[in-house]
Amino acid sequence: MSEIPQAVKDAWEARQGAAVFVTADEDRMPNAIYVSCIRRIDDSRFVVADNYFNKTRLNINAGSKGCILFITDQRKAFQVKGPIQYLTSGDVFDDMKTWLDPKHPGKGAAVLTVEEAYSGGEKLR
Repeated sequence: MSEIPQAVKDAWEARQGAAVFVTADEDRMPNAIYVSCIRRIDDSRFVVADNYFNKTRLNINAGSKGCILFITDQRKAFQVKGPIQYLTSGDVFDDMKTWLDPKHPGKGAAVLTVEEAYSGGEKLR
């Protein structure tokens, strides 16, 4: 597990608005959704709360890798890519439930482990 580049960590702290979470189905057809219930949980992973996933959950369960795209307050785009694990129990899931607004169902936690990171078109890792 590699560490997220510092530039991405700093950008995450300066992000603005919702992020975009992208998965793909078995035929490689992409599916993109806006997500606001998302956190960086350590130096290599992000977690997205599954509140209303449908295609996204199916894609993850079929083995899709994913991408998280976000923009900073300086209007600079960043994206991270990697495999996704779907959790319905355990420490990460339990932690997600502590910060998730109780009005959302929090059915599962989609955990993306960063393998690649980009700032615009520049590959950072």
